[in-house]
Amino acid sequence: MPRLLALLVLLGAFIGHARAEEAQRSECLAMANAPPRAMPVSFRRVAAKADEVAITYAGHSTYYIETPGGIRIATDYSGAYQVGRLPDVVTMNRAHSTHYTLFPDPRIPHVLHGWGENGQAAHYAMRIGDVYIRNVTTDIRRYWGEGPGGEMIKDGNSIFIFEVAGLCIGHLGHLHVKLDDSHFAAIGRLDIVMVPIDGTYTMSLDGISEITRRLRSAVVLPMHRFSTPLDEFMRLIGQQFEIDQRSERTLRISRDTLPATPTVIILDGV
Repeated sequence: MPRLLALLVLLGAFIGHARAEEAQRSECLAMANAPPRAMPVSFRRVAAKADEVAITYAGHSTYYIETPGGIRIATDYSGAYQVGRLPDVVTMNRAHSTHYTLFPDPRIPHVLHGWGENGQAAHYAMRIGDVYIRNVTTDIRRYWGEGPGGEMIKDGNSIFIFEVAGLCIGHLGHLHVKLDDSHFAAIGRLDIVMVPIDGTYTMSLDGISEITRRLRSAVVLPMHRFSTPLDEFMRLIGQQFEIDQRSERTLRISRDTLPATPTVIILDGV
């Protein structure tokens, strides 16, 4: 009897560990690394029961993402751009004070800093409700206006990736550097990507356009625009991208309703 009890405890621990690993698994990376023949089949199965995700532009680099399960996420959250109820999750990048706050509302349950402490990179791989959140770090300039040879803060920015309802949604943050092959491999597949297009404070338009072309996401959501001419951005990313300028601030989208051609969607206020 004691041996049987010990066996049952061990089996329970193994199942718990397996479930924990399953909960932490990135579907977007799995699909990106899967053999080509397996990828469309897997995504069609997910799409058949996918629900809509609502993405609302609040201002600057802040988008609100609302999941089918009711989780509310705000990106590059400084507290200045509020839309609707308080978010459940906020992500931040510490390039400028407009992208973070050290004093968020204490009622926000999950505050995710895109920078690490004590020389360590920030690392997230967590499930909150129906969304799986992870990050890929990049370096940032220490001082604005410095060229490529300026002093950099290692891992000072995070590209946050949100996996929900069969969608892979990425927010590039305050990106200062070109992405290399290791970054693209760590990011994996992105169906929707939020990109800064100011052309000065983050990256040049040429640089961000190159990244956008390589990611080839179905939906590109510009942010951090300032006075950047949209036609200049469109010219640089190429004719393979369509443009869809809307009069509303919220995009409701599911795996089934992703555009067949890569599309830049300009929400109201961008």
